Amino acid sequence: MKPFPAVALLEFLDIPAGIQATDAMLKKAPIVFLKSGTITRGRYLTVIGGTTASVEEAYAEGEYWAGNAIIDRLFLPDVHPDVFAAMFGKRNRSRDGAWAIIETASVAANIRAAEAALKGTPVSLLELRLADDGLAGKGLSFYEGHLHDIEAAVEIATAFLARSGTTFSYRILTAPHEALGRHIAGNTRFHEVDALKLDGERT
Repeated sequence: MKPFPAVALLEFLDIPAGIQATDAMLKKAPIVFLKSGTITRGRYLTVIGGTTASVEEAYAEGEYWAGNAIIDRLFLPDVHPDVFAAMFGKRNRSRDGAWAIIETASVAANIRAAEAALKGTPVSLLELRLADDGLAGKGLSFYEGHLHDIEAAVEIATAFLARSGTTFSYRILTAPHEALGRHIAGNTRFHEVDALKLDGERT
């Protein structure tokens, strides 16, 4: 379940401008201040939530104050509950199925693509990473499902990204190796994962 219907995200190139715009949003409308702070590549990211009207009003105020300091943005008046949960770190367990991995140049673009993919297909969103350490400002998402559903989800997501002019890349894995599945399910951050021991030759 999502605690409120709408969310908005503003991705700022300039940290002082991002903090000023965030302050203006909080003063403009009765919104929920979900998360805000610096991300990789010296950027600033703010996520707000609340009623559709309040979030839309605050979002417009943030755009006004940030001006040209906005890299990307999103306003989701009816956010998918799985997208909302993934935005705040929830990971779903990997089962047997095909995978899709989508990488975008910005955080907002990846979330919008995930929203479109999940509303258009029954795939599962395994993980959504938002410009954290090691991503150099990128967004990254992992999906799982039946191959035909994964292919449809990728078609929906990439069509949206192409229309929006966003730089992106993707790959589909029809049958991921079991060891890779366990590894990805545990963590996708290289410096946080333990090495896996695989059966096989040692020479």
